[in-house]
Amino acid sequence: MAAPDHLFNLRNNFYLGSYQAAINNSDLPHLSPDDAVERDCLVYRSYIALGSFQLVINEIDSSAATPLQAVKLLAQYLSNPHDKESTIASLKEWLADPAIGNNAILRLIAGIVFMHEEDYIEALKHTNAGGTMELHALNVQIFIKMHRSDYAERQLRVMQQIDEDHTLTQLANAWLNLAVGGSKIQEAYLIFQDFSEKYPMTGLILNGKAVCCMHMGNFDEAETLLLEALNKDAKDPETLANLVVCSLHLGKSSSRYLSQLKLTHPEHILVKRATSAEDGFERAVQSVA
Repeated sequence: MAAPDHLFNLRNNFYLGSYQAAINNSDLPHLSPDDAVERDCLVYRSYIALGSFQLVINEIDSSAATPLQAVKLLAQYLSNPHDKESTIASLKEWLADPAIGNNAILRLIAGIVFMHEEDYIEALKHTNAGGTMELHALNVQIFIKMHRSDYAERQLRVMQQIDEDHTLTQLANAWLNLAVGGSKIQEAYLIFQDFSEKYPMTGLILNGKAVCCMHMGNFDEAETLLLEALNKDAKDPETLANLVVCSLHLGKSSSRYLSQLKLTHPEHILVKRATSAEDGFERAVQSVA
């Protein structure tokens, strides 16, 4: 008989975006030393997801285990976009260290950082070997970003062989269905619908359902879902970005959502594209003037 998985609920809360619930319910007794480190990683990554970078940087000291040091590096990377070179240099140094370079959490953080940098080949160097469900799920995301749904599908099959019902397997399946499009959108919607019936509604689940609705042309329903997500977190970048797109399709003004996104997440791809389009328009106007 398998030993009970004390971290099951904590992991699930984190995967589905219930970050505060993950933090609030993390005081678990009788954890092994390895489970305690994993618990702490999930809690600190939840704080990172909520934007509390400095708390993570302050609380994880130099004597902490390698996985926690990796999580601290992620907080440093996200908290200071103007000084990310030194953080990336530290990350590469650790990855090259044979004593710790193969640590699963360190490889996961490397994959997340290099995916942020849009350096997908470098990300895959560290994630492609897999080893954990999170690494496999990150591989699916990276391959989707590279427009290689064939490779993403192979990773998903590996996950399905390990545990078809795992939350990350279901999420990866939904991401791939959205990337493939067409008749697969309905399947993705049903996965998010299933999550919403089993678990507390989160911004991640609401955004997933809303994106499916937009793909299917149901923009009114998408707007309702996104406004509910906005009530849960008024600064969530994906909610704001999806509201910009949804509002444009409904013929409504999207300027307030775009302004909020520019203020809170100036590095977001939608902000960069909008700024690039504005700059192009200005140049065109000046060339005519």
